Amino acid sequence: MSRYVCVRVQWDAEARVFAAISNEVPGLVTEAESLTQLEAKLQIMVPELLEANGFPATGERVAIKLLTE
Repeated sequence: MSRYVCVRVQWDAEARVFAAISNEVPGLVTEAESLTQLEAKLQIMVPELLEANGFPATGERVAIKLLTE
């Protein structure tokens, strides 16, 4: 079973990075120079932040849906 989490991604032209936040993952704020790098960071950060915020880790996979602007 998978849990879906939506992450909003915006390109910051001034800083030249993709920035990510999510209302579903408390504390999630990160950035990376490419979408590939950002996705790799999110695969690690999202499950860790969910667990740190009291969402039980029941072995379910966390699927991340990127919402780009």
